[in-house]
Amino acid sequence: MSGLLSRRDWVYFLSLLVPLFVYNLALKAYDVRTSQSGDPWLALVFNLMQSDVFFNLGYALLWIGLFAAARRGPVCQAVVILFHLSTMLVLIVTTSAHWYFRETGTTLDYDTVALWLSGFDDNEPLFAYGLPLSSWVLLFTTLLYAALGPPFLTRAAGRWRGWAGTSPTGSAGISFSGPLVLFLLGLGFCSLSLLGGLGSAGADAPLAKDRFVNVALTAVEGTTMGAEEASTEKDAPGAAGSSKEHSVVDTEVASTKVGSSDVNPPNPPTNASLAQTFQTERRNVVLIHLESARAQSVTPYNEDVKTMPFLKDLAEESLVAERAHVIVPRSSKGSTSVNCGVEPALYAGPEYEPGVIPAPCLARLLKQQGYRTVWFQSLWDTGDDSSLAANFGYEEFYPSQSTNATGFQITNTFGYEDDIMLKPSEQRLRESGDEPFLAQYFTSGAHYGYECVPNRYGYESFSEDEELDRYLNCLRMLDFFLQNLFEQYKKLGLYEDTIFVLYGDHGEGFKEHGRDMHGDTIWEEGLSVPLIVHDPKRFQDGERVKEPASQIDILPTVLDLLGYEVEGGEYPGYSLLRHLPEDRIVMSNCITNRRCMASIKGDEKYIYHYGDQPDELFDLSKDPLEKNNIASEYSKEELDKRREELFAWRTRINAQHGRILVNGNPALGED
Repeated sequence: MSGLLSRRDWVYFLSLLVPLFVYNLALKAYDVRTSQSGDPWLALVFNLMQSDVFFNLGYALLWIGLFAAARRGPVCQAVVILFHLSTMLVLIVTTSAHWYFRETGTTLDYDTVALWLSGFDDNEPLFAYGLPLSSWVLLFTTLLYAALGPPFLTRAAGRWRGWAGTSPTGSAGISFSGPLVLFLLGLGFCSLSLLGGLGSAGADAPLAKDRFVNVALTAVEGTTMGAEEASTEKDAPGAAGSSKEHSVVDTEVASTKVGSSDVNPPNPPTNASLAQTFQTERRNVVLIHLESARAQSVTPYNEDVKTMPFLKDLAEESLVAERAHVIVPRSSKGSTSVNCGVEPALYAGPEYEPGVIPAPCLARLLKQQGYRTVWFQSLWDTGDDSSLAANFGYEEFYPSQSTNATGFQITNTFGYEDDIMLKPSEQRLRESGDEPFLAQYFTSGAHYGYECVPNRYGYESFSEDEELDRYLNCLRMLDFFLQNLFEQYKKLGLYEDTIFVLYGDHGEGFKEHGRDMHGDTIWEEGLSVPLIVHDPKRFQDGERVKEPASQIDILPTVLDLLGYEVEGGEYPGYSLLRHLPEDRIVMSNCITNRRCMASIKGDEKYIYHYGDQPDELFDLSKDPLEKNNIASEYSKEELDKRREELFAWRTRINAQHGRILVNGNPALGED
């Protein structure tokens, strides 16, 4: 080894490789420790670091062998430059994965990176505002050292020891056998790093791979997973072939309308329209999107938390779905489900592209009946939201940029406090005349960032957990907005003739099951949301829907209240004014590609993690917080059937959205 490189070269390489090794392991140890509450965390750290150790050893040996083989001259200098650039790339990925894990509780993969890069302009506010200063300082410091540290330390060591030269030049006069052995050893160690996690189980399994290895591996898997998944589903019981443009599953499980016993449900209602009946009333409709509101943290669903007293009073005179669940825990997916009455594509994207939603949305249906349609939001528009509103059929769009933001507080990653919508709302409502209207209020106050402490409405201490406490205060602030909005409608004389639908787009996790935020939070804190229908002319004594409900039930419920019938198709949801099928299946899918799915039948909830951790099954009637996994009490055949139902459902839903391009690329290879 000593003959491969000069002393100066060894100083140069080790001054970068050793800090890289320590830095990577330190971040892994920190993340494992902060995600664990038990005592034997040290043993777990060592167990989950195997992949990191192998990768760092392999990475070091690969570059040392390559540098020793390059020897002197321009080739050697090119190797040195590539060595610095590749190390900086590893540092960027590792630091980003560390931040991503801290914020979401999930591991960073290639799909997430690709999504960031493809929509960098839209995500710029997240990077500019959402990342703490400490994260930027950490990344800048590591990159600065990776670029300038080794030359500086080598020069200093050379002056101290009296070595000639100031930069690594490679060693001359050595055979290629030594570098070749190092190179092969490096490849071997890097290969061993891919095996991380084979001995791990439970929620920590994804952490068992080195962060850079995980991103690279998911990039490779992503190029082949579409074909492999199609083959797997084709061979699975109940799956049959696919056409060039759409996957087709022709079993009862796949063709049945999810949540019913109908065996021949219609295709998506592409050509649906509304027909008036003798019961039709041209009343106003208001959809209120409660950003990141989880059921367990709002007072109507949990009287122990006093976050939303106004909403609690409202719910007592409303129709309340006690067990409403989201289909995909992401805002755009929830908006699609609510506004369009169909299950959204279970992969990232297409709802932002024109012409891909496979059914007319509520705004388009009501516009044909003479309604005016308007969308308000407290977020600033990055382009996606205005595209979404246009795709749904809304004629007017008012983001936070449409009004003077002076005096309004930035409360989250993407926008302002929700009261910023009140002024444009009042102005627009005064201009509405006698025409009925559909209005969407897209709140954002409880979105990640939770910067609602302090605020104009004061502060209450809800939790000793500082982040959770801020989130709950954001819900409290949202409650004041709702009160202000309803007072506005009463002041303008519109309240009595308006139907209000308040719904959560998704929940939010605070490490109840090891995960933060919502994208991959497949447990009830991520999926169970408030759903309240308030009609001043009905429900004065309050009504409750106890069966599992879904966001796709909102459109048929609104049309039922208005007295319209649907012609030219049938939407898959159910009116909450009528009895829901006892055998209904409510299914959900994580936003991160192919990481988790869930189905609810009655009180039983099944969760599939794609092998990242064991299957889970909970009895929600006895275990609403999902503490006791009873999957072991069920046979393999029963669990296999639940999984096959989920795969068949996913194939069917994605097939309805067709083979489409998102930003010029196939949507994650789905058929």
